[in-house]
Amino acid sequence: SGERRRRVGVPGLGAGVMGSPQGYRASWWTFLLHQAPHINFQFEAVGSEFAPEDWGYQQALLFLASISGLCFAISLVLICVYLVRFCCCSNEDDEETKTQRVCCITWSCVAAVIVCCAGIGIGFYGNSETNDGVYQVTYSLLNANHTLSSIDTLVSETVELLSATVRGDLTQLEETLSPRTDLVAVVRNTRRQAEAVAQTLDDVPFWGETRGGPSILAEQVGYLEDYRWLAYILLLLLDLIICLFTLLGLAKQIKWLVIVMTVMSFFVLILSWGSMGLETAAAVGLSDFCFEPDGYVMNTTQARTGLSPEILQYYLTCSQDVFNPFQQRLTMCQRALSNIHSQLYGLEREAIPQFPAAERSILAVQSTLNTTESNFHHLVALLNCRGLHKDYVDALKGLCYDGMEGLLFLLLFSFLSALSFTTAVCSLPRAWKRFQNRDSDYDDMEDDDPFTPQESKRFVQWQSSI
Repeated sequence: SGERRRRVGVPGLGAGVMGSPQGYRASWWTFLLHQAPHINFQFEAVGSEFAPEDWGYQQALLFLASISGLCFAISLVLICVYLVRFCCCSNEDDEETKTQRVCCITWSCVAAVIVCCAGIGIGFYGNSETNDGVYQVTYSLLNANHTLSSIDTLVSETVELLSATVRGDLTQLEETLSPRTDLVAVVRNTRRQAEAVAQTLDDVPFWGETRGGPSILAEQVGYLEDYRWLAYILLLLLDLIICLFTLLGLAKQIKWLVIVMTVMSFFVLILSWGSMGLETAAAVGLSDFCFEPDGYVMNTTQARTGLSPEILQYYLTCSQDVFNPFQQRLTMCQRALSNIHSQLYGLEREAIPQFPAAERSILAVQSTLNTTESNFHHLVALLNCRGLHKDYVDALKGLCYDGMEGLLFLLLFSFLSALSFTTAVCSLPRAWKRFQNRDSDYDDMEDDDPFTPQESKRFVQWQSSI
């Protein structure tokens, strides 16, 4: 997955020929999860199209999440049956059978802890992958916001520069050349074309400040991701601490520690099944979005920003078959700037010999025109679909590749953790019962038996006091 952590920058200067950047293709696990049955609370099939605002679709995700609740109920029943049998049924087995059973209990606890530790490692990896994917989304959103802000800034600076030139240098040039009506007509034509260029460019920015930029969405996504990442880190550390202290209690045969870890294991068992339900719903919902994201992104963006479908289709598809909605206005500006150049060269050739005072104004207008053309070419490069479409594709790859993969690993972690702690809750009570039985066996021995641990301890204390 070397392409996943690729970082992209803002497109540079130069327009170039429009191309088709490497697109996005849904992965096979996205396709498999998208095929999961979507059933509402009335057990009726609903569409698998991503529609988080639709109540029927929400019911389908909640129904999938409730599967982990059913698994939790089954595990509770198994735990209760096992503990009732353990508490109420007396064992009259021989000594060899008891020894084998104790060994089985101990190794089942150890196996559960080992499986849980493996799940914790998977969980750390999944949490990191999910974090990488989400932050690729925020990075792409901020990059797209930078492009949109650059378009707004470039257009406003260019329009302001042209307006200042029309009000200042061209007006002064017209007054200087007033004795020659033919030259005045050329200056007025130049002014009209400069005003037309300024008005045309002023209509180019399509993402106003009132609509809210992608930076706001990136900030919200990053804020939620920080808390999600921290919550999983705490859950993973809690699982790891319980596993380590469980092993310590079993190794040192500390009864109170094993009892505390049993209670904590039951608490984490609830958290594991709950997180598994959330991850199942999130994975299926994300697969529905990643299976065909263009439609939802276009409809949602158009509803919230009011952008025209032509502009959205142009940037989401970025194909030569799609019409460029800015082409006509940019062509008009290019032609107007070329005409202004020709008229200024004519004025420089004819007006300066007769009106030397007009040279300064003509040179100032030419300098403004050169700056305007440079800004115009930069604007053409920014308006090209390749930059924003690449940000869009990178965001999809981060969310639907890294994000989906990490979410599946977190789902596997929750499942392994739930199975491990279910086994631990069943096995640990028999373990501390074994500790109690061993102590009671010591108590049943004769007090004057020197080979008992209690008598040996008293003998050592008596010897040290002499």
